[in-house]
Amino acid sequence: MSFRTLLLLVVGLPALVVGGAMALGLTIPVPHWGRDYVLRFALGGEEARPVDLPDIAGPDDPTRPLVVIDAGHGGRDPGSVGGGVREKDVVLAIARALREELLEAGGIRVALTREDDRIVPLADRPEIARQLGADLFLSIHADSAGERGDVAGASIYTLSNEASSEAAARFAERENDADRVNGIVIEGQSETVSAILVELSQSRTQEEATEFASLIAREGEGRIAFHPQARRSAALAVLRAPDVPGVLFESGFVTNRDDRARLTTEEGREAYAEVLARAIRVYFARRAGS
Repeated sequence: MSFRTLLLLVVGLPALVVGGAMALGLTIPVPHWGRDYVLRFALGGEEARPVDLPDIAGPDDPTRPLVVIDAGHGGRDPGSVGGGVREKDVVLAIARALREELLEAGGIRVALTREDDRIVPLADRPEIARQLGADLFLSIHADSAGERGDVAGASIYTLSNEASSEAAARFAERENDADRVNGIVIEGQSETVSAILVELSQSRTQEEATEFASLIAREGEGRIAFHPQARRSAALAVLRAPDVPGVLFESGFVTNRDDRARLTTEEGREAYAEVLARAIRVYFARRAGS
């Protein structure tokens, strides 16, 4: 093949094709270098799934830190039950008390994932924090020990693919199945995607969550009763937001008489609120100083 023939094939033929297409009013997509040759993988969809975002209370200043407080369960899902006490009721009361404690001190914006007895899908809870641009996520729960009334005390969970104990694994399995009670199915939230999200989460985010958990333990020492194994970790779906530090606070056992008394009295709930509020303020003070 001569050089002239080769040049005609390389230059002339494409020009002929493009010219013919233009004459017929057709458009040929031409890739842009550096754009269409990048592979993109959408985790759970290109766009964020729409959720009902709650109001933000506190300073009308977006530069102020924002904490999203999540009262566990709700609606048809009562959570743990013991002595006539339902988890969904006591944790909502603690969440409200904590919000008031933070707002009274000032300087911190606060949002609740739910303010009444309603269903909030499990996947929506951390997503609310993400879409609001929260700086911290705190999910409040209570536990049950079944027939064992001697098991008592608060505990603090952070996210981990490996549960810190058999009890932590059972707790995570129960909490992650919360939507089944409410009959909610959300597509696109497979175990594979969840695992990828955990792997992609920033190590700094997890370090900050661990720091916040340590602050709760420190501020609560001598003020609230902790379980002997207070610091725990598990693969909790509610803590899977990859860019918002999150902690689950297990306030106590509704099946224990002493814990139940703390959970159902204003004085007891105020003690929880004061400890958590102080831990939150110290956490944000450290962030501002770093």
